Amino acid sequence: MSKKTTQRIAILVVIIIIVVLFLVFDLEQYLTLTYLKSSKESFGALYGAHPVLVIGAYMLIYIVVTGLSLPGAAILTLAGGALFGFLVGTIAVSFASTIGATLACFFSRFILRDWVQGKFGDKLTTVNRGIEQEGPFYLFTLRLIPVFPFFVINLVVGLTHMRLSTYYWVSQIGMLPGTMVYVNAGKELGKLESLSGILSPSLLISFVILGLFPIAVKKGMAWYRKRKRKWFLYFQQ
Repeated sequence: MSKKTTQRIAILVVIIIIVVLFLVFDLEQYLTLTYLKSSKESFGALYGAHPVLVIGAYMLIYIVVTGLSLPGAAILTLAGGALFGFLVGTIAVSFASTIGATLACFFSRFILRDWVQGKFGDKLTTVNRGIEQEGPFYLFTLRLIPVFPFFVINLVVGLTHMRLSTYYWVSQIGMLPGTMVYVNAGKELGKLESLSGILSPSLLISFVILGLFPIAVKKGMAWYRKRKRKWFLYFQQ
């Protein structure tokens, strides 16, 4: 058994153990809107006494939840706004969510990519080529539109050849608008009755337009360069 295979098995075992513990101890009950609203004052007092420790523990939990694609990221984002306020909450959530998403992408790549590429490599050639050429733009679009499950994006992109450094910075910027919306909603937690109340139809439409913008710019620039080249060749004749 190769060293890489041993490492994959070890990581997979650790992931399975954490997921099983999460399910056995029903930790999801602590990642609900009801629990968050009922515990806001006690968490606020703890944060007031130990701000650095609470922020560090919060970010670590967020990274684990996101990195292992466990449920509860939306509630944790609301908690960031409720506990830390808009500015600190946005910074903490932005970095924790991006680090966690990059870890999820890495786990998917390290454990599954060789097998998937080996089995379906011929069918993924076009996808890999598209990711190499326009991956950042498409990823940026997907990150800006919150109607797509982010954990799916993490796992699927992990099967491609996109650099993790590119994945990190595009995700950091692309998820920021949605993060700000959720953190602000968390700040106003007492008025919030359900997660569906955060994203109104008009806000979703705004995210879609914002998400399509980078691709529209890229296509427009490609069209402009093509037209410019044609005019240049025309005047050379």
